[in-house]
Amino acid sequence: MLRTTLTLIVTTLVLFGILYPLSIWAIGQLLPHQANGKPLYINGELRGFENIAQAFTSAPYFWSRPSDVDYNGADTGGSNFGPSNQAFHEQVKGRIAFLLEQHPEKKASDIPVDLVTSSGSGLDPHISLQAAIFQLERVAKARGISENTLMEMLERHTQGALLGLFGPKETIHVLKLNIELDQKYPLTNP
Repeated sequence: MLRTTLTLIVTTLVLFGILYPLSIWAIGQLLPHQANGKPLYINGELRGFENIAQAFTSAPYFWSRPSDVDYNGADTGGSNFGPSNQAFHEQVKGRIAFLLEQHPEKKASDIPVDLVTSSGSGLDPHISLQAAIFQLERVAKARGISENTLMEMLERHTQGALLGLFGPKETIHVLKLNIELDQKYPLTNP
């Protein structure tokens, strides 16, 4: 009986602890851009990853959704706080206060939910069009460009929902938008 139990434990450990993870990794390497976050290179320089959110915190950039994993692609996950959790409420209140400090012309009711809550993975590279429009005045002022010019750029970067069904109807890939901003309207004092 003991031998059968140990054989089962070792077999299970080898199958699910070694062979299965290695096979999934090998399959992922056949599609390296998908499995490795889809690296984005500009002029041979790695600028970020298409499938992993980046942290942007300065005024001339559009900011990503908050991340409960500090934008660490090796440590995905949400906070797991439920909507009635007091820690979650405090976290959201803090994010609202920060956004209102950075956008004094706005009210709390103007803030889209995706700017104060993280995604399930903590790494969503997209924000809603409404979240981008909320930030538009700050970015335009910091870049010294018109809001109309920036709105045209937002419209070019707007994507539909996944398969037309899932998620917000209109989203924007933050990193790609910020890369275009840097290319077309470079900062004189970054």
